[in-house]
Amino acid sequence: MVERSDPTRFHLLQLKPREEKRLLAGHLWVYSNEVDNRKTPLKRFKPGQPVMIVSSSSRVIGTGYVNPNSLICARLVTRSLETALDGVLIRQRLGQALALRQAIYPEPYYRLCFGESDGLPGLVLDRFGHYYSGQITTAGMQRFQAEIENALEELLQPRSLIWRNDVAVRQLEGLSPENTRVFGQMPEQVEVHEAGLIFQTSLIQGQKTGWFYDQTANRHRLAKYVAGADVADLYSYLGAWGLRAAQAGAQSVVCVDSSPTAVEGVRHAAEANQLSDRVAACKADVQAWMQQALEAGRQFDVVVLDPPALIKRKRDQRDGQRAYQRLNELALRIVRPGGVLFSFSCSQHLSRDELRKTINRAGMRQGIPLQVLENLQQGPDHPVHPAMVETEYLKGFVVRRLAC
Repeated sequence: MVERSDPTRFHLLQLKPREEKRLLAGHLWVYSNEVDNRKTPLKRFKPGQPVMIVSSSSRVIGTGYVNPNSLICARLVTRSLETALDGVLIRQRLGQALALRQAIYPEPYYRLCFGESDGLPGLVLDRFGHYYSGQITTAGMQRFQAEIENALEELLQPRSLIWRNDVAVRQLEGLSPENTRVFGQMPEQVEVHEAGLIFQTSLIQGQKTGWFYDQTANRHRLAKYVAGADVADLYSYLGAWGLRAAQAGAQSVVCVDSSPTAVEGVRHAAEANQLSDRVAACKADVQAWMQQALEAGRQFDVVVLDPPALIKRKRDQRDGQRAYQRLNELALRIVRPGGVLFSFSCSQHLSRDELRKTINRAGMRQGIPLQVLENLQQGPDHPVHPAMVETEYLKGFVVRRLAC
């Protein structure tokens, strides 16, 4: 690890001619085929090793870390040679991230750090009051685990932290998938507060880091559509969309998810928030459930379609788009004329424009005319890096089904 801002302490990683353009425009990733392996062979580096990234003409681009075993073989952390890659930088970047969230959110429930967008590539941290859940997904950031934990203790004095490092992407970095508890005991269930509602989630066994904070801002925008409405919350997880709809005046809500744990969580949250009279939870495959609703002639004023990522790899894009189209065709058919569909994709390999076209094709195939009312994206605790479209992973639209 670099102890001070001394350029001689970094090993050079040199790019091929004309491969620096994207980095000079602000991007932070170096791909293995962009490296000049004759001058700086990747095989000589160790995973996570600090490097100075330079152009073919030896122009310094910045410093970061390398992993010779990954397609994304290096990640830029700072463009200043006066800044060391050390615990001081970790604390400064986390402090900067914390200041943004504290300025925006009235309660301490949010994503505290969002990787590249917060200047800490490979690090995700979610906050649940005094409890924290995180993921380290790169070898370079793994080297700083102790520094991250020290910075958290200094800034926030957590009661507990769990590393949910059981994600497949770590294997691409040569890291083992594992979960580790830090800072004392993590309760089996922790609270999430959102807009006056209280949910219970497991940071030990829940999906990803325990909660989908990326949709919090979009759920705020639901209220104006649901007064007196019948609402379907599809792929509901713990029912955040559905309960927000009921809180905002929906007359009936059904939350559909294939996970029995999630469905039980919806029921518990509905009871705890005194919304059980209007919120039902259904364990079912979402596509099968929509097909049954169609056969029964059942329709809704508002449908929320928030599926998991259906395109895991770029080569799966065509099949994934077909899957999104099938889902949107079914969802549009169970929307009453005049009603609205909140349709999302969290697949990095599906662009916003492609999602819009997919929804349009779904409407055209079913003879359903549409209006786009709103464009949606992840909330400000998931900031978008202006040079990295990869950080704008959540795309969504509010579309209205016209009668004719």
